[in-house]
Amino acid sequence: MRSMVNFCLAMILCVAAATAQGEYYSESVAAVPMQQKVTKLHFFLHDILSGPNPSAVMVAHANLTDGDKSPTPFGSVFAVDDALRVGPESNSEIIGNAQGLYVSSSQDANNFAIVMYIDFALTSGEFNGSSFSVFSRNPVSEPSRELAVVGGRGKFRMARGFAELKTAYFNGTNGDAIIEYNVSLFHY
Repeated sequence: MRSMVNFCLAMILCVAAATAQGEYYSESVAAVPMQQKVTKLHFFLHDILSGPNPSAVMVAHANLTDGDKSPTPFGSVFAVDDALRVGPESNSEIIGNAQGLYVSSSQDANNFAIVMYIDFALTSGEFNGSSFSVFSRNPVSEPSRELAVVGGRGKFRMARGFAELKTAYFNGTNGDAIIEYNVSLFHY
């Protein structure tokens, strides 16, 4: 019994000594000033809720909105994989896609708004493989609006900026929309 107690005490001392020897390591180096770049992008996002192959689908909704016949009832969460195209035409060149989520956040149908987190990935051209992220309230019923760019990757690493949006097309019956984006990105 005594040898078991001694063994336990030895193990406790070993663990305590190992913990005391551990330390957090971090190294900071003086940053070299980098030239900030400004990139302006123009494209059309095609958000399609209807048809056999929608690009946005409802993945959750609040029980209180069961009677709401809107294509985007209050409290609904949508997963999106929308095409980014050169023009508003459905056959214009695809230059990327927008993937993420948006939530229908307005109870007032006359002032419809969503809150969105979407990553805009470019798949062609100079910025192929780069993306920027938007996390912002989108007051959809306003004719023009501004959203916050909160980050990026690839050539848009550490991006910040804004996206100015205008609705090019909206179908109130099925929720399909084509949105014109003018994006200003500030990055290194």
